[in-house]
Amino acid sequence: MNKVTAGRDVLGEFAPKFAELNDDVLFGEVWSREKELSARDRSLVTVTALLASGILDSSLQFHLQTAKTNGITKEEIAEILTHIAFYVGWPKAWAAFRLAKEIWKD
Repeated sequence: MNKVTAGRDVLGEFAPKFAELNDDVLFGEVWSREKELSARDRSLVTVTALLASGILDSSLQFHLQTAKTNGITKEEIAEILTHIAFYVGWPKAWAAFRLAKEIWKD
């Protein structure tokens, strides 16, 4: 996985410790544990967790793009979102489909 600097880029001056934890621990240490759980599976879990929590903003968009980068296909994301719609809520799935449609448009 590429080095993530979003925390430092966006919040580095305002919340340096949070930015450090975001970039170095979450995206550095946790996401790099591919022996325990693949990046593809982490993406699937993360997209599901964000959607279930109602996080439908740029965080979900980022993680949908990451899911695509990590090998989740258009057909798979459509099936994943359809499946979890029944558990997390239909409107949330609609919102996620709008984002996914743009990301997997090619």
